[in-house]
Amino acid sequence: MLFDRIRLLKQAGVMGLNERNLRLVNDLNPRRLMRLVNDKLETKTLCAQADIPTPRLFGTVETSFDMRRLPEMLKNPTGVAIKPANGSQGNGILVVAEPMNDAWKLASGRRVAYEDLKFHVSNILSGMYSLGGLPDKAMIEERVIFSQVFDHITFKGVPDIRIIVLKGIPMFAMLRLATAESDGKANLHKGGVGVGLDLVTGVTALGMQHGKYIDIHPDTANTLQQLQIPYWDEMLLMAARAYDVTKLGYLGVDIVLDQVRGPLLLEMNARPGIAIQVANRSGLRFHVDALLKEKAEHLLPEKRVEIAKRVFRELIPEPVKASDITIDS
Repeated sequence: MLFDRIRLLKQAGVMGLNERNLRLVNDLNPRRLMRLVNDKLETKTLCAQADIPTPRLFGTVETSFDMRRLPEMLKNPTGVAIKPANGSQGNGILVVAEPMNDAWKLASGRRVAYEDLKFHVSNILSGMYSLGGLPDKAMIEERVIFSQVFDHITFKGVPDIRIIVLKGIPMFAMLRLATAESDGKANLHKGGVGVGLDLVTGVTALGMQHGKYIDIHPDTANTLQQLQIPYWDEMLLMAARAYDVTKLGYLGVDIVLDQVRGPLLLEMNARPGIAIQVANRSGLRFHVDALLKEKAEHLLPEKRVEIAKRVFRELIPEPVKASDITIDS
């Protein structure tokens, strides 16, 4: 039975971690370029040079001596996000909403003292959240106020859109939503929800949580399907341009939608996961094979987006609807 299941997955073009690592990460992402996305400060510099919008950077804390400037960096009326420059999977990110009675109010509603914020920044500097546990830097960024279009299908945290780019061509996309279980973070490993996106239209399809398909958000009970993502073509173009500034052949681009500024590139990932196959009910392998034949990395980003839409529609003629499958409870 196990071998039958493996055979069926291969026939469906589903790619496992080993194949992803060997064929996509190792073959398409030179190690010398990894730092461009592992270090969020480096990423932000590259994006600024290419006019790709990102959350504003208010400052960095690199040493304990820099800590004296922290109170000034926190003084933003709409709040700030404190992030490790070399963190991953959302670890170490603290979102501060506003001052609160000689202390600070977090986005979760919890009140914290200034000494608690200093302690958190000190932990970032020590490398508690960094890749490999190496000493790190703390970034103080503007707080993203997410678009109200997602209000009915998320729980507290900021939703984001993950777009997988192959050799400069957008390949797959999904919307990631926070839940009560994920503690308000759009992190699938912690219980967040992933929703497949039609790459051509930017309309949501089916959702999934813990590898099982769902059609409503577990906390709001609202349907996940048929939501049009605003600025969709702009997001695809941002993702295609992200390849131009990194030259990483297999790239995850994470975009958030701010109420005022519109789409902002939040970060990039040189080892994006493969759960996006589940969210889209389609294996990566067939898409990888088709896009690598295009040899389009030297084309303009606009042309690469056109190729992305054409190939996606050839391989997935119609978006998946809840009525097409049995939903796991």
